[in-house]
Amino acid sequence: MPLAAAYRRSPPENAPTSRGIALFSAGFRPFFLLASIWAALAVPIWLAAYVHGYSIRGSLPPMIWHAHEMVYGFGLAAVAGFLLTAIPNWTGRMPVRGALLASLALIWLTGRAAMLASGELGPTAAAIVDLAFPVSLIAVVARELLAGRNWRNLPMLGALSLLLLGSSLVHLHACGFAYTAGTGNRLGIATLLLLIALVGGRIVPAFTRNWLAKTRPDVLPPAGWGAIDRIALLATVAGLAAWVLAPDSAAAPPLEVAAGVALGARLSRWRGLATRAEPLLLVLHVGYGWVALGLILLGLNGFYPIVPASVAMHALTVGGVGTMTLAVMTRASLGHSGRPLTADGATRAIYILITIAALLRLVAPLAGAQVVSVTSLAALTWTAAFATFAIHYGRLLLRPRTE
Repeated sequence: MPLAAAYRRSPPENAPTSRGIALFSAGFRPFFLLASIWAALAVPIWLAAYVHGYSIRGSLPPMIWHAHEMVYGFGLAAVAGFLLTAIPNWTGRMPVRGALLASLALIWLTGRAAMLASGELGPTAAAIVDLAFPVSLIAVVARELLAGRNWRNLPMLGALSLLLLGSSLVHLHACGFAYTAGTGNRLGIATLLLLIALVGGRIVPAFTRNWLAKTRPDVLPPAGWGAIDRIALLATVAGLAAWVLAPDSAAAPPLEVAAGVALGARLSRWRGLATRAEPLLLVLHVGYGWVALGLILLGLNGFYPIVPASVAMHALTVGGVGTMTLAVMTRASLGHSGRPLTADGATRAIYILITIAALLRLVAPLAGAQVVSVTSLAALTWTAAFATFAIHYGRLLLRPRTE
């Protein structure tokens, strides 16, 4: 089943109604809520360390902890919510829910607590507790895909395995075995970006085409999977691999620029401007565009460092990962909760806030004496975006589906 079809469908029609807690009736409910809450909390914790010297009581320096928690805390929770919701539609099996889903959420929560208290627990114990979640998630996803004989989506296990490897590399650094935290965090970011390139490359044009077919059938995006899609994905894999494995090599900058240009060319065919009347669609195009821009900036900076490296990094993370995550979480929460697929005022505010946060984070390194102020404002708008999601959409996630 195509990813886009799985994404927009609700759970199997023959699934009996759950009599348990609504929060644990589908994977997107606990994990989208947890991801948004952690995104809203972890950034202020890092900001306190960055601005005021607050000590994060862990075995990692604040900057490495910040990157790890954004990727393997927030990012992995969002991925878990998406996969656990899509897999029943890929396989035709019953969704993971109830006690098993609650256990997965508890394991994730325990990992976040361990990363905050690794100074007391010790880096080895913290690593064991934290890595229990990706290991458990891989086991559950593998069971569902193999039992459902859903071979075409087995690459998702590869993505989860890369995230497990990346987090393990960060923990090896914390334990003093190897200086691999930078590689581990880059691997995690690259995996999230590759998932956006792959999954976003299917759902964005599909949703756009469906909406435009009803509103503007004269400007439909191309249907199907063509050469430019394959070229863009291959270029993205090459560019991200060079960035992870050899970021300072002569080969990395041209490959990164090529990846960004290819993704931008792919995006330009999807008629994004024609969706500006529906922010729920437009934001998907914006999120994908941030990834293309970030890769181009990353490559250009490798040729000649005209701006600090953090500019490209935050275009990819705050802009690309942050925007696309919120775009997917809002749309999936509405669709799977039985609500109309249109952006209300709070949803529009979420999109505006994350866009402001990304722009401010890009400008911050160039702000001179005002760098701390601009960085703080970017952090606050990021927090406001995810806190708004947690509050506004939390009501949907905690309640049963509306038929």
